[in-house]
Amino acid sequence: MSEYLNLSEKELREYVKANPQDEEAFQHFLSIIRSKPGRVVVNNDEQLEAELKKRLAS
Repeated sequence: MSEYLNLSEKELREYVKANPQDEEAFQHFLSIIRSKPGRVVVNNDEQLEAELKKRLAS
């Protein structure tokens, strides 16, 4: 088991910044971020604007 599995999200973020070659830790960090509820992914400014308008209207 890798040490980074026991780190808090903040600690893991710092670990990934300090160890960019550790792909496994980076992928673990991404899985944590992606699992958060309410996460929205936009690929361009138009998608961002549409999402903001949708949220402001509700």
